[in-house]
Amino acid sequence: QLQFVESGGGLVQSGGSLRLSCTASGFSLDYYAIGWVRQAPGKEREGVSCISSRGGRINYADSVKGRFTISRDNAKNTAYLQMNNLKPEDTAIYFCAVKFGPCGGSYHYWGQGTQVTVSS
Repeated sequence: QLQFVESGGGLVQSGGSLRLSCTASGFSLDYYAIGWVRQAPGKEREGVSCISSRGGRINYADSVKGRFTISRDNAKNTAYLQMNNLKPEDTAIYFCAVKFGPCGGSYHYWGQGTQVTVSS
């Protein structure tokens, strides 16, 4: 059974940092692109970042460029999202998701999400 365990969310003050982790079990992440998607209250889901299966291609939403860094460690079957200089508008539930093939388009599998709250 495919499962993700997301961790690292929490409450942080504006300007602070958090690192989210997404660890898969039951399958290998090696051949999947991994993305982070967030959903704020009352808003649609927003793609934050995506990294290709070998890490060679990465993209970011304009709203997080220069502040967030996505990475992956296939040996640990884990992906990360380092979030620096957090702002109140980054408050959302952050989901880890994976898809076959390159970044872009719909994700095939989703984690349960982890809450990130940034206070002003």
